[in-house]
Formats: sequence, structure tokens, C-alpha cells
Amino acid sequence: MLHISRTFAAYLDEMDQIVVLAPKSLGFDGMAPFTLVAPSGEEIPLSVQHVEDVGETVKYECRFASAFEFGATYWVRSCRGEETDVQIGAVVRTPAFDDRFFYDGPLGVEYSKEQAVFRVWAPTATAVNVKLVHPHLGEVHCVPLERGERGVWSAAVPGDWERARYTYIACINRVWREAVDPYATAVSINGEFGVVIDWEKTKLAPPSSPLPPLCSPTDAIIYELSIRDFTSHPDSGAVHKGKYLGLAETNTSGPNGTATGLSYVKELGVTHVQLMPFTDFAGVDERDPQAAYNWGYNPLHLYAPEGSYATDPADPYARIIELKQAIRTLHESGLRVVMDAVYNHVYDREQSPLERLVPGYYFRYDAYGQPANGTGVGNDIASERRMARRWIVDSVVFWAKEYGIDGFRFDLMGVHDIETMKAVRDALDAIDPSILVYGEGWDLPTPLPPEQKATMANAKQLPRFAYFNDRFRDAVKGSTFHLPDRGFALGNPGGREQVKLAIAGSLRALGGLFCHPRQSINYVECHDNHTFWDKMEAANHDEPEWLRRKRQKLATAIVLLAQGIPFLHSGQEFYRTKGGDGNSYRSPDAVNQLDWERKSRYEDDVCYVQGLIALRRAHGAFRLATEAEVLRHFTFLEPLLPSVIAYRLHDVAVYGPWEDIIVVHHNEEKETAIALPDEREWAVVCDGQRCGTTPFGQARGMLRLDGVGTWVLVQPAG
Repeated sequence: MLHISRTFAAYLDEMDQIVVLAPKSLGFDGMAPFTLVAPSGEEIPLSVQHVEDVGETVKYECRFASAFEFGATYWVRSCRGEETDVQIGAVVRTPAFDDRFFYDGPLGVEYSKEQAVFRVWAPTATAVNVKLVHPHLGEVHCVPLERGERGVWSAAVPGDWERARYTYIACINRVWREAVDPYATAVSINGEFGVVIDWEKTKLAPPSSPLPPLCSPTDAIIYELSIRDFTSHPDSGAVHKGKYLGLAETNTSGPNGTATGLSYVKELGVTHVQLMPFTDFAGVDERDPQAAYNWGYNPLHLYAPEGSYATDPADPYARIIELKQAIRTLHESGLRVVMDAVYNHVYDREQSPLERLVPGYYFRYDAYGQPANGTGVGNDIASERRMARRWIVDSVVFWAKEYGIDGFRFDLMGVHDIETMKAVRDALDAIDPSILVYGEGWDLPTPLPPEQKATMANAKQLPRFAYFNDRFRDAVKGSTFHLPDRGFALGNPGGREQVKLAIAGSLRALGGLFCHPRQSINYVECHDNHTFWDKMEAANHDEPEWLRRKRQKLATAIVLLAQGIPFLHSGQEFYRTKGGDGNSYRSPDAVNQLDWERKSRYEDDVCYVQGLIALRRAHGAFRLATEAEVLRHFTFLEPLLPSVIAYRLHDVAVYGPWEDIIVVHHNEEKETAIALPDEREWAVVCDGQRCGTTPFGQARGMLRLDGVGTWVLVQPAG
């Protein structure tokens, strides 16, 4: 049954409240008595507490004294004998519902050769079946599930059901709804079914060597890439272009023999690869993956990998094993893997398994009873509800344990509540405390009290979370949303003080946002909005290309040498362009793919960024972990021209090979000079053209700045 015709409606909105909505045309008396009829036939008085006219409808708020039995159908009878079933309404969004039905036992499917056990949380359902499609014969079996404690339905189905496709069919408010298991860890093509698999068959040998230790989050250097973009270019040198296996290919090369793919990223020297969404998403037909493009922020199934990146999307094992192979290869290359986690919304609320199995529970609603839209995509996950929180926490734990994920980037993290984020951190700490957790801490208009949101404004409550620092981004680059606006790196000295604050870790003690530098993700470019190069095409179009290249190198140097966690967008180091496309989420490969010819063309500039990364990794003074360390060792040099930012990292021999370090950023092409703090001879390891850990020049007394660029001077320890 897909639809029920009712002359009037009744909803359970609280554990002891039923709201009756009756058309005025029915002629009910304003205080007409109603009776609640229990499944047993018992008649329970309903006390009308409030009556309100709502257009052509009369709303009756009624109370009753008996306990409501979920999993069975109640009826409301009018004084004239008309009846309607009691639909489960807003009660699902009450704390009492959470307390009554929170469940912490197993969910999903559990496989053995002897049987498959299915468990699904559907507390408002009156019946649930599992529909099984036989893996070889194609026969369809419908098996009733038994209701257990706290609204969990389960059944043990005898036999070997490996590769069987399955869905749940639940009767809720007298309507049958079919849904994929929200805990499905394997899915069929396009995510149309969950699939029963034998996880033992997905196990791989562990990496040949352990990952290098990560002592502090500030030791991380994050490199964001899309699995598809990374190798889809004709010159990528990869065999499996745009696939998990393409990500895992080594020793690939492109134009003029330039290193590409994973081997290149390893050479670059970053520590973490952040992969754009690879959980199952909508927007790309897995039967014809090349027909459309999508970044992946259309989540369907948050426990299963995307199929368009697999060599055979129709084989549920292929995507799992190939993703695991890619992650293992990254680990063998010394690289940690960060998962771009999109738990703030779903692609289609009404069709999502969450909504179909427990309508109204998993999503936020506004004061008018309408779905919230703080995310801007039509729905907001209510992470503060206990089973929604569990669904998120269980998912990150699954990815960390089963796939070896080393970090999680939470998309629109500010939509989530603080308690859920704390639960995520606690659960990951039990696995590996070095797992990174960070996200977008924007304050979006979702109906959650401001003090409960996991926003940057509440960073003090989440000291072990990092946030994308948009103040850093805009101070260095200029406004992301007003293309002509120039930041410091683009030649504007006006935001110099904001850049200084950002370079020092954006610390609260200095007037910034964060308790510690490890909370600041420092970046000037990511997958969103225009690339830095495309921004300059608009803001600095009057300047020649060679000068714009110097400006982009300056911006990247500011990112890599600042206190905090540096973040690079793949291709940023060779001036990635999307042809001016500022929102390429579904633009074609020609726009989004990494252009390896540009990498070959700008090889010297890539080497410069490689040198900056080596410099950061060589000395812990660039990676101070706490506010106290920054306040102790970090000092700005003053007074200086508005075009210059200079600072000193002093008494830092305990962190690396140099006792003192001076960093200078200059944003004008006009030559100038600055006084050095004492008469000692300083070794130059970085200027506007070269960068690394080996000195190639000296300076004493004054440092000449011959244009836009970054200079780093050092004093050897001892």
C-alpha cells in the first residue's frame, strides 16, 4: 500500500499527546470528545487540551494517560464514530523517544556460510520484512523480521547468502516502504540494494612497513585530491584512469617524463592525502561512469564505497578490494589517508533509507514543522539525536578499522552538534589517537542552539579538532566570494595584521580563534570556489604571468611556513586552473582533471614547493603544537614596510638543526631591504627562486628583498 485516504488525521507528537487535524467540513464540535482505541480494543479517553483554527482545518491537541505501545496500530474515534489510525508524528523528535528506543547492539547484516542475520532499527514500524534476491537463481524471498527490544527488528535466515542483494520493507503508518539498509557496507550497482558479502574475502596483507609516526597534528601536511581527477587526464600515465586502482599505480610518468600520480605525491613530501568523497554517491551512473561527473557530495550510502571508481561497479567486491588496495599502497608510500566525510545531509531526504525506515527522526525540522535547510541542499542530519549520532560514530569507526582511514574531514561540520563530534573523537582515540579530525566550522542556519554547534566560534569546546581557517584564506588571497578583492599575497598591504595573526596560528591569546595552532587548517585553495590561479586571472589580470606565479608561490609559502596545519589543493603547486569555473562540482573531466602537462611546464616551481615542504618537515619550529610554545618562540620583527611581514623563531634548537630562524614575506615587486636583528651572519635556505634545507647564501645586517617572494634565514644550533 503506497497511500492511505483519511477523512481526518491523528498524529502522536509526544509520548502522551495526540494531535487531531480535522477539516471544518466534518463539523466536529470545538470541544468534541475523542477516544483512543488501543490494539487490544481498549478505549482510552482523550482529553482535548487546546483547539486552534488552521485555515480550513481544526487542530485538537489531546492528552492521554496510558503508555503507548509502538509497533502496533492505534485508532482515534470521534464522538460520531468516525475513525482514523494514529500516525507516528513529531514524537520521534522528542528526548523521551530517544531514551526509550536508543539501542547500542549490532545493526546491519552478519554473514556466515550457515546463515545471514539481519538487524534494522525501525521502532515506528508495525512490520518489517527483508527482501532477499538469490545471488545465482534470482529468486526473491521475503522473510518477516521479529520485533525485539528498543525497536530493532531481526531475523536469522538459514543458508549461504553470500552475494545476495537485499532491502528492507517496513510498514509505517500503514504504508509499506522499501529501503536499503542504512548500515549496508556493500551495495549493488548504483546503490540499489545492499549486498551480503564475506568480509574475510576482502582482507589484504598489511603494508610492508609501518607509517612514520605522527607526533602532533601540526606535523601533518594535507594534500586534497579527487580519485577521478587525479588520473583521468590523458597524460597521467595511469592505466586505470579515474579509478581506485589508478590512485594506487606507482612509477607513472607524463609529458617529458615528469613524475605523475602517487609517485609524484610521494616525491612532493606531503604526509596526508585527503580524498574527496568516495562513499557511495548519486550523480554518476555507475553503468556509464564517463557520461557524467560529480564531486561526490550527494551521499547515498555512508558505509559503502562509490562504484564509479571501481573497475567493475556491478561486482560488490571490486569497489571494496580496490579501495583497500589503494589505501594500502598509499600507506606503503608513507602517506596517511583522510576521508572526506559527508554526514551533514543526504542526497534525497524522502528517498533516503534513514527517512524511509524512521520517518521524521534523522533530520532537523524548523519551528513550522518543515525540513531544515542549513546545509543549502534541502535537509540537515539531526546529529544530536542519539541514533543519528550513533550512525555517524559507527560509520567513522567502521572506516577507521576496516579500511585503515587515518583522518576524517567533516563536510559542513558546523551543522553537527558538539557532543557528536566529541563522541567521534573519543571513538577514534580508542583506535588510534593520531587519527586527524577536522572540518568546515561555518555557522549555518540550522535549528540548533549556537552554543551546541561544532563551529569555529566553539573551537574552545573541541580542542582536538581543527577547522578550515577562512580568515587565513581571505587575508592571504582576498575575498573568495568577491573575485576582484586582493589579499596580501596579491599585493594588498591592507590586511597585513590579519595575515600576521593567521601566520602565528590564529591564537585566542593574540586575538584569534583558536586555543592551539593545531586547530587551524591553513589554506588558500581547495576544491570549492575558484582556484588561486583563476582568482588572480580576475583580481590581478593587469599583471604578467611571471609575476602572478611569484604571488602564488608566496601564498603557498605562507601556508607551508605558518603555525598550524598546512593544506594544499592538488595542482596548486603548478597553478591549477579550471578555466574560471568557480563551482565545478558537476563540470566535465576537461575542467576538473589534474593537467599533468602544467606540472611538466612548471617543474621548477613544483621543486620550489617541494623545498618548502622539506623545510617545514626539517624543523619543528614551523610546527609548534601548543599556544604556549608559539608565545615563547615566535616574535614579529618591527617596524617594517606594509609590504613586508617578517618573524623570528628563536631559541628553537630543541626542535631541529637551527637555533634561530627568520621568515620574511614580501608582496611588492619593488626592491627593498630589511634590517636583520643582530650582526651575526645568517644562512639563506629560501628566497623567491630556491628553497630547501641546504644553505645557498649568506646575509648580515641587512637582507635585500628583490621582489615578491619568501626568504628564510637560519642560524645553526650550537
